[in-house]
Amino acid sequence: MTSDAPTAPPRIEPATLNDIPTIIKLAEATWEPTYRFIISGEQLEYMYRVIYSPASLKRQITEKHHSFLLAYVADEPAGFASFSPLPAAEDDAAGFKLHKIYVLPTKQGQGLGLHLIEAVENAARQAGGQFLDLNVNRYNPAIAFYERRGFARHSEVDVPIGPYFMNDYVMRKEL
Repeated sequence: MTSDAPTAPPRIEPATLNDIPTIIKLAEATWEPTYRFIISGEQLEYMYRVIYSPASLKRQITEKHHSFLLAYVADEPAGFASFSPLPAAEDDAAGFKLHKIYVLPTKQGQGLGLHLIEAVENAARQAGGQFLDLNVNRYNPAIAFYERRGFARHSEVDVPIGPYFMNDYVMRKEL
């Protein structure tokens, strides 16, 4: 059994376009173990190619304004997160979306996910964010992790990705 209790804090730094190979390396190590019991192998491979190609990551950073954070443990990359502002809501509440958060399987349970989420929350607050949304597959055991961090189920969505769908909860945390 792993714990969410943090150990020594990781070093968390903003990623740049030069860090795309590091993000890809981390994604290669985390993507399949995260989703292999949730979605089909074909969907897993398709989505990985769409989301984690160098060109796609470059678009996410330069065109979609996703900010990536890298977490380092003992000067080695161990995880990453990405987030961006959401379009203005009807009530003018400023929101952000956590798009990705992944920690190497060998580093899970050491508090890295907690540190990454806190870094995203702090950046969103500093930018005037009032809430943070994320999508999580309805069958992903990480739901409990997000609930312990103060996120609550806000809605259900079925997100098309090519010929596939991600059946997600949108979870929200007020900042």
